Amino acid sequence: MATCEVCGNDYWMAFEVHTVSGDVHTFDCFECAIHRMAPICEHCETRIVGHGVEVSGRFFCCAHCARATEGDRGAEIRDAVGARPA
Repeated sequence: MATCEVCGNDYWMAFEVHTVSGDVHTFDCFECAIHRMAPICEHCETRIVGHGVEVSGRFFCCAHCARATEGDRGAEIRDAVGARPA
């Protein structure tokens, strides 16, 4: 069994998440994994669980939040999988 690094639950179905940087995290549920690993929107501060929007290395939960923060670049920001504003 493994212990969740967020809640401390010792659970036989715990799982590991391996990051690109080589870090390994152990969780007992997706809720704990999201709590620890999901980025936070720079505008509304909600956890980004879906695709979100990345603009110039900054993460937002949606195009609306990105446009509210990015000012002049706002018109070119869209919610779409694979869309990546320059």
